[in-house]
Amino acid sequence: MNKSELVDAVAAKTGLTKAHSADAIDAVISSIQEALKAGGQVSLIGFGVFATGERPARTGRNPRTGEEIQIPACRLPKFKPGKGLRDAVALPKPVAPVKSKVKAESKVEKPAAAKAEKSAAKTEKAAKKSSK
Repeated sequence: MNKSELVDAVAAKTGLTKAHSADAIDAVISSIQEALKAGGQVSLIGFGVFATGERPARTGRNPRTGEEIQIPACRLPKFKPGKGLRDAVALPKPVAPVKSKVKAESKVEKPAAAKAEKSAAKTEKAAKKSSK
């Protein structure tokens, strides 16, 4: 969706004209930009948080020549989506199959029975060795 499609969608949902919708969207965007430019953040509950982050200066390489270059420090805008937006965009979770209790109990009993047989075999071997 581009800006003109967003203007059309806002106009359709609010009943405003396209010109008023475009003005409203421009006002929201410029307000967010001004707040970030001043070093603040904009929190829209359920949607997300617009903030800025610092990236320190670092040394990089020109991929064409391999020459080392200095990349200056900068401040970048960041967006962290809120729970409402994440939930709206997320794919539905697959439902795990439910295991029946009968199968789970039989799996638990088998190792216990095998352990008992192994310990009985060990005691028989130990008895044979001690009788020799």
